Amino acid sequence: MNGEIRVGHGFDTHRFSDDPDRPLILGGVQFEGAAGLVGHSDGDAVAHAVTDALLSAAGFGDIGVLFPDTDDKWAGADSIGLLADAVARLADKGWRVVNADCTVLTEAPRIAPHRDQMQARLSEVVGAPVTVKGKRAEAMGALGRGEGLACWAVALIERQ
Repeated sequence: MNGEIRVGHGFDTHRFSDDPDRPLILGGVQFEGAAGLVGHSDGDAVAHAVTDALLSAAGFGDIGVLFPDTDDKWAGADSIGLLADAVARLADKGWRVVNADCTVLTEAPRIAPHRDQMQARLSEVVGAPVTVKGKRAEAMGALGRGEGLACWAVALIERQ
């Protein structure tokens, strides 16, 4: 690395949907047979957390500032597209992503069987390595009861 570097942190959480037709999408990957997440967009909490981490690192606010859930334009939006837009905004201001790391907290579904595909999809969009790991809440609280999931992300960017 050379020049200015910054770290950003992102977080997102969504509850599981009762709609059997709502797909679960995490890190741009569809999890077949799993309950989807409630959200204005596609509810991809992993993509949202990474987007927030990148925007935060660059000082651009958060995902709600750029893509507000009060704007029908973003209803059902592909969160990977929102992430790509954020990466482009960083590049326009002279930033490049060095790497990002995500932790998904959920009792189910299991993240490990989808990890490689998620990491490949996210890394492709971000243009840098993105790692993903799954953790459990060990039956504690709302996440432990399987009411939803949460994702934390951290990203490192550098001035080009």
